[in-house]
Amino acid sequence: MAGGTMIGVTIPEIDESKCTACGDCVELCPASAVDLVNGKAAIVRPEDCDYCTDCEVFCSAGAISCPFDIILVKDRPAEQR
Repeated sequence: MAGGTMIGVTIPEIDESKCTACGDCVELCPASAVDLVNGKAAIVRPEDCDYCTDCEVFCSAGAISCPFDIILVKDRPAEQR
């Protein structure tokens, strides 16, 4: 699996075994951060990726995921509710 955290920036994860190299992610990425490398999608310009999740939404093969961390806060003070 390619992707993950790079230089403190979260980027989409690409499962190369699912990628069909259709190129939809390349065409639809507004930041031009995705390209095909050796017949598979890859985040080639991670510094340009703004994590908009368009690549995940439009990947019909389900090869791209953009996981988010959910942080639950318990017992917040009343003034912060």
